[in-house]
Amino acid sequence: MTKLTNVELLKAVFQSLDALFPDMVSWRRHLHQYPELSFEEYETPRYVAEKLKNWGVEVREGVGGRGVVGRIKGHGEGPTVALRADFDALPIQDEKAVTYRSKINGKMHACGHDGHTATLLALGKVLSETRQLWPGEVVLIHQFAEEVAPGGAQPMIDDGALEGVDVIFGTHLWSGLPLGVIGTRSGYAMANADRFTIDVKGRGGHGAAPHETIDAVVLAANIIVKLQQIVSRRVDPLKEAVVTVGKIQGGSAFNVIAERVMLEGTVRTFDAFVREQIEQEMARIVHSETTMFGGEATFLYERGYDALINDPKITEHFKTLMETLYKADRIIEMPPTMGGEDFAYYLKHVPGTFFFTGAGNSEVQAIFPHHHPRFDIDERAMLLAAKALMGAALDALWQHAWPAHEAKGLITAPEMQLHEQS
Repeated sequence: MTKLTNVELLKAVFQSLDALFPDMVSWRRHLHQYPELSFEEYETPRYVAEKLKNWGVEVREGVGGRGVVGRIKGHGEGPTVALRADFDALPIQDEKAVTYRSKINGKMHACGHDGHTATLLALGKVLSETRQLWPGEVVLIHQFAEEVAPGGAQPMIDDGALEGVDVIFGTHLWSGLPLGVIGTRSGYAMANADRFTIDVKGRGGHGAAPHETIDAVVLAANIIVKLQQIVSRRVDPLKEAVVTVGKIQGGSAFNVIAERVMLEGTVRTFDAFVREQIEQEMARIVHSETTMFGGEATFLYERGYDALINDPKITEHFKTLMETLYKADRIIEMPPTMGGEDFAYYLKHVPGTFFFTGAGNSEVQAIFPHHHPRFDIDERAMLLAAKALMGAALDALWQHAWPAHEAKGLITAPEMQLHEQS
């Protein structure tokens, strides 16, 4: 098999993906209308498994809980490449004015996981149909519960999802990037994502007699102000960190001094030392502020997903590959994001890279951020994501099969008509 033959085969595979695009849209919209929350996914994994089985893919269900893993063996010996997509939704009311709006009250695919799943389904179908053209094995990881820690990645890994895998690739359809752009990042790409709860206890009483009370609202307010000084005054300014108090709950009436206030929030970091430092500083502040005024507090710090660290060598090769198959000016280096992603756990076990596929487009109202009630994507991003993942997988399976002068421009910017979005 010559290098030129491999390039021609890649072109044929991309044409198969082009032909599947209407099906990808259909699959995505079905999933969008019937979202399921993390750890409550029943019909979604069944839907995925049924399709994979119909295409002749070896399927294992219930992996790590609700995960689905498909395995496709190629023709002859070679490496094993894993591709991953997540399929859980969020507890958000869908407010889009589209025909495929969520039919489940209070639940919505507001992060693009429906598009991830449709993309990986298309890859499974095409890879199954072309398995005689490539060596090795491809593992399709359809993951449950990415949105809520502890998440589904680690249980799936513990249950053998990465068995025999040599390299892994994943992508996130990203409304913050314009359609036609692919974003890569070597090393730290996404943050440690932790959660904290502070239960402040004082002594309640009449609003007209504060001297007879220990005001939990004032205690909580002092704690909040001090927490916001950790990053600005305690953390090395060359290190990234975020401390956010996202929820305050307490009090019962305008003229009653509250006895109890609950605070909840998140901490985002990259550096392991900074992560530990912030937890310790928070505990010290909570204890000192409440003790000073005679109150009490319970501080709970829960470590969530670890930082996502892309393998530098594989990421750089992926970037070069995309510049070979696509257009160099469409491949950008992403800044690190403080968002969390449990793809990080796969990368702790095998080398790989996680990249971002631009899915934003004002012409189809794909302008809202992730987790927004009107979030949507330009569905053509699924096709670009599929081609990027397919190119990376076949490149690994064929052991870097095509030079730049033969493969330039295989992934073209989407030119098909915009699909009806209303």
